[in-house]
Amino acid sequence: MSEIPGTAGDVVWQSSPPGSIYDYIRVASFSIGPDGLIEQWSRRAAGLFGVAAHEALGKDPVEAFMPGELRRDGHRRIGEVLDGKEWTGLVPFRMPGEGALHGLAEIYVMPSETATGERAAVCIVVDVRALRGIETDLAASQAIFGQSPFGFVLFGTDFTVLRANQRFATVFGGRADDHRGRTVHDYLAGTEADRLAATLSRVLTTGEAVTDLQLVGTAPGEPERRHWSMNLYRVHSGSGRPIGIAGIATDVTRRHIAAREAASARRNLALLNEASARIGNSLDLETTARELLDVAVPGFCDLASVDLYQSLLTGEEAPPGSWSSLRQESVGGSAELRRVAFASAVSDAMPDAMPGSGSGTVVGPGTAAGPGHGQGTGPGPDSGRGSGTDSGRGSGTAHSGDASLGQPVAGPPALGAVHRYPFNSPCAIALRTGHVEDVPGDDRGFVQSTFAVPMVAHDTVVGLVQFSRTKGSEPFGERDRALATELAARAAVCIDNARLYRREHERALILQRSLLPPGDPEAAGLDIACRYLPGNTATEVGGDWFDVIELPGHRTALVVGDVMGRGLRAAVAMGELRTAVRTLALLDLEPAEVLSALDEVARGLGTPGGSTSSDGTGGAQWPSRAAHKSREADLSEVYLATCIYAVYDPVTRRCTFANAGHLPPVVVEPGEPALLLDVPPGMPLGVGGEPFEEVEVELKEGALLALYTDGLVESRDHPLDEGLEALRGALVEPAPLLEDVCDRVLSTLDTRHGEDDIALLMARIQGLPTEAVGDWRLPREPRSVGRARELARGQLLAWDLDDLVDTTELLVSELVTNALRYGEGEIRLRLLRDRTLVCEVWDAGLVQPRRRRARDTDEGGRGLQLVGLLSAAWGSRRTPRGKTVWFELPLPDGRPAAERTVEELLSMF
Repeated sequence: MSEIPGTAGDVVWQSSPPGSIYDYIRVASFSIGPDGLIEQWSRRAAGLFGVAAHEALGKDPVEAFMPGELRRDGHRRIGEVLDGKEWTGLVPFRMPGEGALHGLAEIYVMPSETATGERAAVCIVVDVRALRGIETDLAASQAIFGQSPFGFVLFGTDFTVLRANQRFATVFGGRADDHRGRTVHDYLAGTEADRLAATLSRVLTTGEAVTDLQLVGTAPGEPERRHWSMNLYRVHSGSGRPIGIAGIATDVTRRHIAAREAASARRNLALLNEASARIGNSLDLETTARELLDVAVPGFCDLASVDLYQSLLTGEEAPPGSWSSLRQESVGGSAELRRVAFASAVSDAMPDAMPGSGSGTVVGPGTAAGPGHGQGTGPGPDSGRGSGTDSGRGSGTAHSGDASLGQPVAGPPALGAVHRYPFNSPCAIALRTGHVEDVPGDDRGFVQSTFAVPMVAHDTVVGLVQFSRTKGSEPFGERDRALATELAARAAVCIDNARLYRREHERALILQRSLLPPGDPEAAGLDIACRYLPGNTATEVGGDWFDVIELPGHRTALVVGDVMGRGLRAAVAMGELRTAVRTLALLDLEPAEVLSALDEVARGLGTPGGSTSSDGTGGAQWPSRAAHKSREADLSEVYLATCIYAVYDPVTRRCTFANAGHLPPVVVEPGEPALLLDVPPGMPLGVGGEPFEEVEVELKEGALLALYTDGLVESRDHPLDEGLEALRGALVEPAPLLEDVCDRVLSTLDTRHGEDDIALLMARIQGLPTEAVGDWRLPREPRSVGRARELARGQLLAWDLDDLVDTTELLVSELVTNALRYGEGEIRLRLLRDRTLVCEVWDAGLVQPRRRRARDTDEGGRGLQLVGLLSAAWGSRRTPRGKTVWFELPLPDGRPAAERTVEELLSMF
């Protein structure tokens, strides 16, 4: 309303603007003169009845507006009013004209007087339809306002509460009427109240509604924060004038909690998905631990560390975390662990008060496990000092002490340090029970929540991971506990897989190394270099092999073979063939005979139950039917292998080759191009039925001999001929160092490593010099024994081997005497000096000497026992023209010879 200038006492005269209550209820007035006709007609009456003033004045209202059946009663009522009687009631009416509308009006008729004293009447008319609509609207408005499950509040233009419903009062206390006159600062804290006040002002000014305004506060008497969603809109009068702002508030706390839990679940799922992708990409234990922390920090926690059992890292078979056999109490605490990884997402300048598990004991200094989030030592989630040093408190605190003596030391374990947890600490309990333990926070409140999570894989605890959240982060909840357990379990499985892989890998390496010559092979008259590259990088074992076998007379057997197939089974077959080769070589058989016997062995590998003779009558002894079926299922295929066997004599520089389906050897003589030796390729081992041929080649001094497998020269993209030509090209002008020649061959040839195993054996010929050989022929007569002693003495003195003269004379005398007594034909004596001294006595007899124990009454039969006792080795071998008996003595090294024991001396008698 607008004020009218001027006052009467304390009353201010105001005019009702458009949009007042009277506009809504449609109130009209007219007057009836003494004659019962309409004397005055207001504008509102014109609007209500739809009749202008000039049409209504002078008319009988009963005749003009009332239906015909009601006119008689209407005239009677008009008469009573003119007689001075008031009347109020509902009167039906109709609009004038054809098809006029009918309505119902509530009329209040009051008697009046004219200026001349005649009786008249004043009529006030209200449209009942509009009145009923207002009543309905008010009832609906009251029902919505009062019965709404949402908090409803009406702010005035001064932003004070004009009205609030009971739901609003229930949340903020008191009755609904008690909230009138309050402001937003009575409900919300400073920042939120200012934000809501600014929003109310904007809505009142612009008229733009605001939906889903998120507010945070606390209800009276409740410590937990609540969340509300508020919709605000401006409220107008009937004339469009703003009269306030209406607000509907909904408590969405549960929705926020659900949304937060859903977001947490999504985050956890994303974290687990990331963990699946990032953890376990390496089969290295320390790398897997760092991958776990890469995922957890900072996505899940602020600080984290990983400790693994020391026994796990050192390769013991059973980690001490096995639930079936705990070995945690060896020194009153946990078993030894090593800190292998640490990560932090907080500033480097952290307080030194961290959660701890009591006095931690550092067993010994450790080396850093490698780069990670944390380099060197650095505080971890289990570090701490001060008062939190009693057992059961914290997860890694320690006292000062001597780490080298296994005493407690101050601070958390350094990265790479070996340590133990006290028996009653949460970390030790988690390791023993296999369950997550909560670790108390530090006294300064920097770390507020820590989980000690055992890393369990296949019912075995392999280590411990600690997750910590610092001040300002949300403390861990039950969902976080489950996630921490899952992360640790996934990493534990990967670590356990890495442990199993490392164990199998080490076993495979042990197997492979046991099947190959140890170290750098040495041989008389040869400079040897070798390379082996397995085609299966996962197990590093395969079916290719090479070997260097020392034979009597300073001769050397060079062997290269290839079992068809790859992997562990081929390696096992290779091992059996290699063992057979070494056994056959020690029998000093000719190369062709060795391959023939090896062919029988290879055929036996493919036969269930053992080897079978070529005529089918070999005895296959099957222990049981079940064993027979199992072996038949596993080894039913025939094992085929190629092999080349060469025997080199450094005295003559002659090399005898026999080939079983293998690639030809390559020889490079000084100043000459590389040549492929024409060695007849026999059938592969395991085929049987075909003899093997021998080829003897004399090699020049300084010549280079190369034996290899097909993995070096053959691949899917290159045919064999191209590979052989490339090998010959790589051996042109070989380097002085044989190791460099091997490296050059492997780097020059496109070996496509991984497709097949590669074995390469190279030897440079260095024959024994003439002055290192003494060779004599003796007639078959008794005096040859003395002559042999003289020749041996003279040669040893010429070689400055005075210490060996007496022993050599004695043994030479024994061998020459045996040749005279039991042999045939001419006798030959040969002395060879290289890394050892070898003495050989040749004769044409075919009977091999046999060592036997002489009886007490025998006058002879102790010669070979004497040879066996005084020599480093002795034996005999067949030759094309008889046999050779030999013995070997080590060269003196300046130390006095060990005296024989009584038992050794008595063994000759």
